[in-house]
Amino acid sequence: MFLQLYCIRNPFCFSRKEVKIGARQSKRHSRNLPSELQRAKRSRAVSKVSEHTMKRSGSMLDISEDSQHSTNIPPPKKALEDTPEASSMNGSHVTLVENLPVEKVEQGDRVAILDFGAQYGKVIDRRVRELRVQSEMFPLSTTARQILELGGFKAIIISGGPNSVYDPNAPTIDPEIFNCGLPVLGICYGFQLMNRHNGGSVACELIREDGACEIRIDNSVKLFDGLDEVETVLLTHGDSVSENTVAPDFQIIAKSGHHVAGICNEKRKLYGVQFHPEVDLTIHGSKMFENFLFKVAGCCGNFTIQNREQACIDEIRHIVGNKKVLVMVSGGVDSAVCAALLSRALGPERVTAIHIDNGFMRHEESDAVEKSLAALNLSLHRFNFGTTFRSSTEHLKPYETPLDECDDPELKRRIIGNTFIRVKDAVMKELNINHDEYYLGQGTLRPDLIESASALASGHADTIKTHHNDTHLVRELRKEGKVVEPLKDFHKDEVRELGKDLGLPVSIVQRHPFPGPGLAIRILCSSDRRPEMCFNGPLYTGVAAEHMMAFTEKYFDAALNPSQGIYENPVYERARQDTLKSLSEKDRELASQQTFQISAHVLPIKTVGVQGDARSYSYAVALSTDERPIPWQLLFAYASVIPKVHHGVNRVCYVFGPKVEHSIEDLTRTFLAPHTVTKLQMADHVANNVLFGRQNASNGLVLPNVGHKIQQMPVVMLPIDFDRDRNAGGSYRHSIVLRPFVTSDFMTGQAAIPGIHLPEETLLEMDHAIRKEVVGISRVLLDMTCKPPGTTEWE
Repeated sequence: MFLQLYCIRNPFCFSRKEVKIGARQSKRHSRNLPSELQRAKRSRAVSKVSEHTMKRSGSMLDISEDSQHSTNIPPPKKALEDTPEASSMNGSHVTLVENLPVEKVEQGDRVAILDFGAQYGKVIDRRVRELRVQSEMFPLSTTARQILELGGFKAIIISGGPNSVYDPNAPTIDPEIFNCGLPVLGICYGFQLMNRHNGGSVACELIREDGACEIRIDNSVKLFDGLDEVETVLLTHGDSVSENTVAPDFQIIAKSGHHVAGICNEKRKLYGVQFHPEVDLTIHGSKMFENFLFKVAGCCGNFTIQNREQACIDEIRHIVGNKKVLVMVSGGVDSAVCAALLSRALGPERVTAIHIDNGFMRHEESDAVEKSLAALNLSLHRFNFGTTFRSSTEHLKPYETPLDECDDPELKRRIIGNTFIRVKDAVMKELNINHDEYYLGQGTLRPDLIESASALASGHADTIKTHHNDTHLVRELRKEGKVVEPLKDFHKDEVRELGKDLGLPVSIVQRHPFPGPGLAIRILCSSDRRPEMCFNGPLYTGVAAEHMMAFTEKYFDAALNPSQGIYENPVYERARQDTLKSLSEKDRELASQQTFQISAHVLPIKTVGVQGDARSYSYAVALSTDERPIPWQLLFAYASVIPKVHHGVNRVCYVFGPKVEHSIEDLTRTFLAPHTVTKLQMADHVANNVLFGRQNASNGLVLPNVGHKIQQMPVVMLPIDFDRDRNAGGSYRHSIVLRPFVTSDFMTGQAAIPGIHLPEETLLEMDHAIRKEVVGISRVLLDMTCKPPGTTEWE
């Protein structure tokens, strides 16, 4: 009966007979899926391990490598599961952050963390635990009295968040938090709340701060004890506190230019910082937490964290009971670790592993997945569903846009995520698996849930992007209590450490992350050859739409060439001055000596970013110059400044080759057609061959293997031909973006700098080899954007 009902609600769950769902899209689905299942069944003689071997070996896991993706139309801030109904899921193992049980104790050594929806909120929890102090996360509505009555709390930390404190509907806090006698550390939004509730004010500034910045600190206060007078920290905010708006009885302990970056009232043990000490981009953030926990709050640091591996195994056994688990395997570290945990907790005979090729894998990726799993002695069922994915829609409605006609990044990810679940249902039917007897295993990580604004991570975070493992259908399964996600409290680097402890091969543990949706979200699609550019704000008052592009590029010209004269136009002169003001002293001196021209062109495409703990969907800017050698230090300095002085931009790239002479007004019409995917597959393959030293340079020299120097390198296709004949009707050429990225926490990170993180020769060879070996490529670009303001992926 359950299966019959399930098939009615899920048209992908059908027998070998064609099911008529109705309308054009439904016919496409019903035509494709059975034939692919037939082919999959025939291919299992080759790709499937024998039944005897399967009973003896382990099994594997999910497709949860989608750590940093993006969106088009902003997704709704409140996710489906973030509702009162979701908090009372009968029979579900899911526990919302707000409802985590906290034991009442007579005495203890605990820290309370109030969650205001920060993208890095869970990282605060992790930093505290790393210092052997017990932490508990609470919703922002928690009162000081509730915390005190629970007992054992030595301090309170208030997280950042995506809102503005002066907004009438912004979340606020119990004012008694600041008067209850416990030391308080307010971070970003928490800092602004502290200042406002104690008599200060906060305002929106013309220049925002996004990225690693140098600040000056007062290291005589306990919070900054032992630190240098100048520290590098992560700042990401548009609202600010100035010297004139600091709360009475508070002293300024940190400054970033004219912005106040830190305040304190040491007598009341209240500290607030505008920056994020919890992330790696704040170089000595751990030292700041150590000072607050031990020198301010008086914690002992004797908390012993339970063995996390055993905790995961215990959770799996508690949730699954005597049933079984089906896991979808991507081949990455998240899926491998989750699979190993499932196999160890339940035994390989109770785990069924499948690998689904959605048509957007990298060159020969599925073959590599099979080999890596064979090395782990894990059995695998492999299926190819490329046609099914390309023809799918979000909800299988006849009027919906199929994936291969879609240019909306957020919709693409929702379609792919839902299709994975539907294909999983069809595969289960093909393998004669009873839904009632199985759970879906996912290697979902904490960043996935944070960026999708899932209630499992935070009930108040802004949605940055929908991850394929946190779509509508996945959340529906969670409500039914049918999903097991033992890694949902882990970050990428923690998963790698766990993988080492589990004995997984280095080739899997250190593998560069690859998103579950694959290359589909690394191909920026376009249905419009000439999209309308649209900027807003006071900068564009009185600027006609037809002049907006020229005005903006002139603005950037003034910002990027500040040593080449003073402008009569006050807007351009302010851009020049704001740039100099925002540069570090060292870079300002470099800019003053600049004699060459740097050109900037706004690309008529938008990308996703994280700014001020909120999602941004803004334009990208491409820089180019004829200066040789390439002035990387100055280019990266300007790349960090542009999003600060122009709020409509969140990503900056360098274009290899000669200076781009003309504005980019036309796009190459691009969809997820097989030939387009193949083009990116080849470009990605060439770039990674160069990165890992698998091919010689064009001059015959042996290239070094430098893949270990970075943690990730998305290769992205743009629908742009920089050198298109302006008299021609259109173009079919594309450009390729290289995104080498350096990070340890995978929540923030540094764009790899040539000559520092990677040899310049390696990147120049990538440019040369891609244009030589891949047909239809215009230019190669290097993404110079840190995270924030730009996410690792473009979509």
